[in-house]
Formats: sequence, C-alpha cells, structure tokens
Amino acid sequence: MTSKFELFIARRYLRAHRKEKVISVITAISILGVAAGVMALIIALAVNNGFKNTLERNLLGAMAHISVLEKEPGSGIENWRQLSVRLRQLPHVTAVGPALYTPVFLTGGLQPHGAQLKGIDVASELAISESLRHLKQGSLAPLRDPTAAPPGILLGTRLVEDTGMVLNSRITVISPQGGTLTPFGIRPSFRPFRVAGIFESGFFEIDDSWAYTSIETAQKLLGVADVVNAIELKVDDLDRAPEIARDIEKLVGSRYTTTTWMERNKQLIGALNMERMVTVITIGLIELVAALNIFITLVMMVMEKYRDIAVLMSMGARGGQIRRIFMLQGVLIGVVGSAIGLILGYALCYYANRYHWVRLDETVYSLSFVPFEPRWIDGLWVPAAAILVSFVATIYPARKATQITPAEVLRYE
Repeated sequence: MTSKFELFIARRYLRAHRKEKVISVITAISILGVAAGVMALIIALAVNNGFKNTLERNLLGAMAHISVLEKEPGSGIENWRQLSVRLRQLPHVTAVGPALYTPVFLTGGLQPHGAQLKGIDVASELAISESLRHLKQGSLAPLRDPTAAPPGILLGTRLVEDTGMVLNSRITVISPQGGTLTPFGIRPSFRPFRVAGIFESGFFEIDDSWAYTSIETAQKLLGVADVVNAIELKVDDLDRAPEIARDIEKLVGSRYTTTTWMERNKQLIGALNMERMVTVITIGLIELVAALNIFITLVMMVMEKYRDIAVLMSMGARGGQIRRIFMLQGVLIGVVGSAIGLILGYALCYYANRYHWVRLDETVYSLSFVPFEPRWIDGLWVPAAAILVSFVATIYPARKATQITPAEVLRYE
C-alpha cells in the first residue's frame, strides 16, 4: 500500500530545483512525450474511426446490406414478387426491395454523362435507402405515377453539377440494351425523362453516377418483361450479414447467390483496418521514446539523490518504500502526460470535426473533409497503455535505488 510519505517524496523530487535543472527539463520532456503520444494516437484513431463510420453510413444509406443476384447472368429474376415475400419472413430481415440496374448515358444538359440507372419500387426502396427519404430537391411523386409523361428520374447532386441537368429539366436516357437490330447494328433505345428530384448520399461515387427511376420505366427502357436483376435486403445487425446471407441462399435455391456489403467493400474495409493497425504501431513508438526519457530521468535522479536515499534508509525507510518512491515518479509522469494528451486530443478532434479543418478532394477520397470521431473506449485503453509503459520504465531505476548502502554513502559526510 502506498503511503502519503512516498507520494510526498515522489512529488517533491519531480519539482524543479536550481541545482537539478537538467533533470527537471528531462522530466518536462518526458511529460510532453507521453502527452504527444496519447494526443496523436487519440487523433489518429478518431480519423480512422471517422472515415470508417462515415463511409459506412453513406454507403449503407444508399446500398443494401445483402443483395440476391443470379449466379449466372440470364434473363433476370422472374419470380421476384413471390421471392420478396418469402425473404421478408426471414429472421433479422427488416426490409426487402427489388432493383433493376443498368448502365445508361444521359444527354440533354450542358454536358452528357454516363450513369448507373436503378429501377426501384419506391415504397420498398424508402425502407432501404436513407438518401431518398430526404431529397435535397424535388419529389418522389412522379416515380410513383405510372402515367407520368415523361417519367420521372432522380439524379445525384454531383451528377447535376457535372451535367447541368437541373430540377424539372427534360433529359434523354440512352441504353445500349433493349435497342432494335438494324442492318447497321443495334440501335440503342432512347427515352425522355424529367428530373423529378435530386438526392445526396454524401458518398461522391454514388452522387456522381447514380440515377433512380421506377422499375416499370426501367423495364420499358430495357425492353424486358417483369423481371429484376437484384433483390436487396436490409438487416438488423450489420456484423451478422454474412451469416444471414447463408440462410438466404438456402431459401432462394441454387440458381441465385448473395453478396453482402462487406464483400462489395472488402478492399475499403481492409485498407481501413490495416491503416488502424499501422497507426497504433507507428504512434506507439512515440510512447517508447517517452518511456526512454522517463528511464533516463529516473536513473539520473537516483545518481543525484543517492545521499538523500541513504539518509532516508538510515532513518528507517524500507527498500520497498524507496522503490515505490521512484515508481510513483514514473506513474505520475504517465498520468500527467496522459491527462494533457487526452484533453488536447479530444478537444482538437471536436473542433476539427465541427469546423471541417481538413478538406479533401471528393473525387479521390469520396468525402469533402476529414471526419474526426473519437471513441470513448480509446480514452480508456490509450492512457492506460501510456501509464503502463511509464511504469515499466521505472522498474530498473527503482531497483537500483534500493541497492544503495547508507553506511558507504554517509561515511565521509
């Protein structure tokens, strides 16, 4: 048990004295080293966590958690209505929506542009896609109206900026599929549309290349029957998506397969996880440097205070008490440095995230700024690790302090 006596001596030794300026400077450097390591690790983990969470929110706000697809590309999923009903009855499945994807070319604005057109059932898609629930402009009503002429289409915000196809403007959608065969080759199908709404998912690739219309309109554009090429599902537990996907495959049969949000974004998730590991290792070296400073500080202090230690031992201080005095010094350095690092780290994360201090090129990173989202759990294990490293650095100097022989030291005093 640590007594007030040991804590008092430890604190006194850490204070600056005129004859011990070098030691006090190294002590200050040690505290700053611990603070810098804790602060850097909190910020780095907050950036990694911010990227991961923001990308997941934006992606899953527009994409399904699990998709049912044909194993071999064919004529499409013909029994999609009956299959959707059966899928809704599965445990953990919260929403099911059919989809008909096709690449198209958009003209009619200031600049033509390629896009991925997604035919949807509006009611079902609203249960899956967060971005369509809060359109930036316009309405979903034209997509629900089968008699709308021309039919409605929703475009992403970046797509609108690139093409100039503003709200209520008339555009033409060109599809290579569903065209007519002529002596000169296949003539693509053309269909006029009206921009009924503009959505924003927050993910650049989606906002720059996706468009939505009704399933019926997409089927007419492609010249196909009542089929879709994907059935998308939302589940109540993202981490259990692979397990739920296996249950879905048993239900849909051997003709179909599934893909999860993890598989579709495997490279991105893997890169973020690797970045997190490298960050912890790299910034952890800062803590090792701080530990080395603590080690040097305590070794020098033992050399400087050997007379004081001898006096304390001659007055009855036990070896364990002397050892704890120097261990407490290292722990105090770790605690003070960790406290400073936590305050600075969380404060910088808050303001950097709120005011978007670090801007990004959306075309490269899919986000307009660096998100900082620190986790409370990091505020526990990061300082705990820093204090542990600080404590380990005290073991050798504290042991050396107990090996001083008072009679030898005080013989000539």
